[in-house]
Amino acid sequence: MAVPATPWKIPPLIKAYEALGAIGDGRVRIEDERRATVTSSDGSKTYEVETSADGREIASNDNASYWQGYVGYPAIAVLIARGFYRPPANVTDALAGVAWKELNRKYKNDWTRTIADVEKALEQGGHDPDAVRSEAEAVLSFLRALRPVRGKRTRPAAERPAIKIR
Repeated sequence: MAVPATPWKIPPLIKAYEALGAIGDGRVRIEDERRATVTSSDGSKTYEVETSADGREIASNDNASYWQGYVGYPAIAVLIARGFYRPPANVTDALAGVAWKELNRKYKNDWTRTIADVEKALEQGGHDPDAVRSEAEAVLSFLRALRPVRGKRTRPAAERPAIKIR
């Protein structure tokens, strides 16, 4: 008898924002029909994501997926890049260039404050923060409907060592 697959927890809303931003930045690279990589917003890490053909089975080596047990933003971004969910371009474009790691550090991973900062910047940039929030919430609804399960568990990606310039 097969062991039932472990379902992923649904992530906090910020992870949908981060995934949409990764799409806007073009940080997702599809390697083949199963494998993809996602570069972090500051370029210090590259995450490896594997998905099944239907997108339900997901393996990702980002910290949130490994330690918190929810679908991390790299996996969400890969599902979007593979066409399982299609956000409007104006939303992904609006979230391009956000320094997520820097903001999350600034606010000590208080994601409500990070989102508030991003929404303020969106408004100042002429974008509709309510439309972006609505799309991020729709991404989480998509994940609830997908009911993704865990693929193989892989250790988190390490930061690339700093390059010393002489």
